[in-house]
Amino acid sequence: MCNFMGTRVSRIEFIRLLQIEKNLGTNAAVNFLQQMQDGFTYGNSLVIRKCGELDIEAVGMHWEFIPEWVKTMEEVKAARKKGIPWLNATSEKLLQSKMFRNAALHRRCLVLASHFYEWRHYRPTGAKKDIAYPYTIGVTNADYFYMAGIWQTFTDKLTGETMDTFAVVTTSANKLMQSIHNTKQRMPTILTEALAYEWIMDDLPEDRINAIAAYQLPAENMCAHTIAKDFKIKEDPTAAFVYDELPELDNVV
Repeated sequence: MCNFMGTRVSRIEFIRLLQIEKNLGTNAAVNFLQQMQDGFTYGNSLVIRKCGELDIEAVGMHWEFIPEWVKTMEEVKAARKKGIPWLNATSEKLLQSKMFRNAALHRRCLVLASHFYEWRHYRPTGAKKDIAYPYTIGVTNADYFYMAGIWQTFTDKLTGETMDTFAVVTTSANKLMQSIHNTKQRMPTILTEALAYEWIMDDLPEDRINAIAAYQLPAENMCAHTIAKDFKIKEDPTAAFVYDELPELDNVV
């Protein structure tokens, strides 16, 4: 799963590269470029989507895909209490799901990130149960990367409020992520630049949508290290932290 992510690339660089300032306003652009974003706060994230025939735009979207049959924010909040936040969309079910199919066919997007967070479960010698150790994971020698996403507009039928919402597409874990996310063995669908362009710019047949959604970035193209358990409140949540009792990934991959 991908429920925590962040962006640490230079704000000036991205405002220039994607014209975020023009599209969102200076303050909004700064707010979207966060080092640690908790999906369960249901905030806005930076998303790139097709705009017109050949152009793209960077916009802020609500991270929580709200299906069309949900009519009000009260219904959304009720669903959250039942443990159904739609932060992720499983690649294997993308076109089979009533919830995601239409968006996968017609409203694909890219979710911008520099890293994401996941937990590895390990039971140290003498411990009675597994302990969750947090990691930050990124793409080697890359300031940022694109995750496949789908989006949909939600309109509250009571208030008339409208907002665009999205989910991150996830795929089966590669060798590295099998060792880190060793309970559910999932990872976000991280795309190469060529696949990212194809994902949002082209009209795709269903078999190609399935293939790209299930793409698994090779483990050798990714990097990861442990971080402090209280990383969410750290000034630098990505700072390395060593746990003496935890074997190195090189010993388990």
